[in-house]
Amino acid sequence: MKMIYQQLMAFFLVIAITIVLLGLSFGRMSKTFVYDNTWSSLEKYSDSLIQHSLKVDSKHNDRVTFNLDKIRMTQSILENQSVHFTVFSAKNRVVYPADGVSPQITKNDWRHLQKDQIVRKVNNKNAKLKNGKTRPAMIEVLKPYYYKKKLVAAVTAGAFISDVNSNVARINRNLVKGLLVALIISMVASFFIARRLNRRIAMLRSGANQVSNGNYKVRLKPGGKDEIGELINDFNRMTASLERANLEIQRQEERRQEFLADAAHEMRTPLTTISGILEGIKYDVIPQESRTKSIELMSEETQRLIRLVNENLDFEKIRSNSIQLDKRHFNATKVFRNIIDQLSNKAQESNDKLVLNAADDLPIYADYDRFVQIVFNIITNAIQFTNKGTVTITGERGYNETIIKIADTGIGMTVDQQKNIFERYYKADASRRSGKYGESGLGLAIVHQLVKSHGGKISVASKKGKGSTFTIIFPDQTAAEKTKDAPDRNN
Repeated sequence: MKMIYQQLMAFFLVIAITIVLLGLSFGRMSKTFVYDNTWSSLEKYSDSLIQHSLKVDSKHNDRVTFNLDKIRMTQSILENQSVHFTVFSAKNRVVYPADGVSPQITKNDWRHLQKDQIVRKVNNKNAKLKNGKTRPAMIEVLKPYYYKKKLVAAVTAGAFISDVNSNVARINRNLVKGLLVALIISMVASFFIARRLNRRIAMLRSGANQVSNGNYKVRLKPGGKDEIGELINDFNRMTASLERANLEIQRQEERRQEFLADAAHEMRTPLTTISGILEGIKYDVIPQESRTKSIELMSEETQRLIRLVNENLDFEKIRSNSIQLDKRHFNATKVFRNIIDQLSNKAQESNDKLVLNAADDLPIYADYDRFVQIVFNIITNAIQFTNKGTVTITGERGYNETIIKIADTGIGMTVDQQKNIFERYYKADASRRSGKYGESGLGLAIVHQLVKSHGGKISVASKKGKGSTFTIIFPDQTAAEKTKDAPDRNN
């Protein structure tokens, strides 16, 4: 399945689920709102009814009387809104209507009314009255009325629940229409967003194909500040780096070919001279008095060949040591964690435990690849000489520098071994020449040279049988390096 369809499906599921949840939530909220609004309206109607119909006669011991004509008038006015009243006296007797079929207040509800509590009820079932008729399901409010802290009346105001539910259904229909419109608009917007993302991904794919075909000059148009925009910027930096590396490879290849041509030319003359002298001696064509001079000439040409070979070796040594360090700032702790993951299996084979003591963000200024090589070689060496022990990697900041310590609880070294540990081809334990890690004697020598190339320091502290601790110090970026890097940042 193409990515655009996957993205559309993901967007659709997220939007659909969100809309369904919102619909359910708003549906419940709308029902609650309509019910609360109906109850509030019924309470207001009840208050209006009591204000117009209830009178207190102070001359006859505050006797309460009801004006039934006003009750009937209020009832007739509110009949168009399907509101029905029942008025009760303080003794739970029906005052209005006097048809004998009005609903009665239950003992439980009456206890709430006597405590001056308003009762809100929803009767979802039809009720059978005493006259045999059926009373539709209603939503009701029971409200008490007091005079001088005495209950004087109670009113039951009700409306047909079918009317209330019809209002709820109408609101829900409008809500569903709105949600459907929102879903359609969201899907259209999602399509254009997905198409834009896929267009940028297709651009990256096209650029990657060009790079795989050897075109390192390709550059993509940057755009956006999201992850894909950052990926495009990384891609452009990668192709720029590849182009520089390719140019360097071509330059080195040209230099190699020039060197081989010059070496072949330089070696041809002495080899021809030596071959000629050997042929003369073989077939005895060189006079006896000239043989001493011929041998001296052959010796000189041999020394010349030796010098050429040494120059070749020196050239390769210089080329390997004059590496271009790409120093930059990065988090050393991430490197430690990656290396620990890579070497965890080797550590388990020796029953060793790898421990990291460093902050989550440990800044360091170094060549990333060479830093990995340095730490990897030292940790590998520590695992090699440790069995059923612990290798601890510690990282901390110093004054304008980063300090790294790699300590093991292995076999340790003597004082003489510590003096020579960074020498080329030196092996602290000669018995491990054929060990499973293939120690060649070059690992720590390479580490030493790389640390020096960074302008840093490396030292070792060890006790025989107690383990070893390697301390590496990487200095921060100098003012000269900052000045040198400034033009690159401006470009």
